[in-house]
Amino acid sequence: MKIKNIQTHTLKAALKHPFITSLRRVDALEDLVVTIECDDGTIGLGEGAPTPVITGETIGSMVATIEYIKPHLIGKDLEDFDTILTLVHTLILKNTTAKSALEIALYDLKAKSQNLPLYRMLGGTQTQFTTDITISMGDIDTMIQACYDAVALGYDTLKIKIGDDPTKDAERIIAIHQALDKDITLRLDANQGWSAKQSVTLLHTLENQDIIAAFIEQPVAADDIEGLKYIKQRVQTPVLADESIFSLKDARVLLEMQAIDYVNIKLAKTAGITHALKLADLSQSFGVQCMIGCMLEGPISVAAGVHVASAKADIITMLDLDAVSLLKSHPLKSEVLFNESEIILSDVAGLGLAY
Repeated sequence: MKIKNIQTHTLKAALKHPFITSLRRVDALEDLVVTIECDDGTIGLGEGAPTPVITGETIGSMVATIEYIKPHLIGKDLEDFDTILTLVHTLILKNTTAKSALEIALYDLKAKSQNLPLYRMLGGTQTQFTTDITISMGDIDTMIQACYDAVALGYDTLKIKIGDDPTKDAERIIAIHQALDKDITLRLDANQGWSAKQSVTLLHTLENQDIIAAFIEQPVAADDIEGLKYIKQRVQTPVLADESIFSLKDARVLLEMQAIDYVNIKLAKTAGITHALKLADLSQSFGVQCMIGCMLEGPISVAAGVHVASAKADIITMLDLDAVSLLKSHPLKSEVLFNESEIILSDVAGLGLAY
């Protein structure tokens, strides 16, 4: 199987509700889909979400990156898979989401060439998973209602977006905690919104009321490594790093410093599946569990994340892959079941998605 052509197009889909964090507001999904066609007609699909405030990429920059790499891949035989992946990662620096979209399509092709679902090609066996759902940042009453709605749909783990103001954030979390049954798990995500001292003060406020979340995700700026360690040493609530980790080098620094409790793996940050798998292995070597998360992505990229979760199910013990559930609809045919908190992989070769 030789690569014959690589094309891109935009996937647009309406959201059920605006997606609001301390970093951005998104009213509709607009992702880039990569289609790689081989000379035997086999097609691989990849996808990436432009997230300028996190990865620095836009639809335009992603298209430009893929067009830059494209001529180096045309004509390459899929049997030279490692060589192809090396080209993707070395021809241009950074641009992690664009590289991830290419990688997902390449892995889709590789699994199809072996007539295996991707998770099995990667060594996984687990097919059923449970994800949390994101509760966007807003006023207390709106957030509580969103929590009620999510619980009614079967979610028992909610990821609460906060980070615009520590005082307001404490009030939000306390109110949500009081409004929900105690068997509902809360995950907190500040998206870099606080300082280290603010984080400790706020978390102590919660902990003094017996509110200990499953974790606090990225409470400080991405480059505030010492801040993460400062927080971890002073609170009971586990600390999870997200925007602070793009590369294996980033992760190793944090793990060696014992600055975090958990690692959030996202394909858009690791530049795809290859380094996501390596990041899981690195975390495991330090005895640190992982969550696999997503940007605001469509079913192609989210499905790829689930396949990775299956391959590393012993260390990826938490899923934050709710993006498909946030969409009103999408145009893809999916053999992967996305049923709110439940995601089930199929035995169809590749990712299990098609147009």
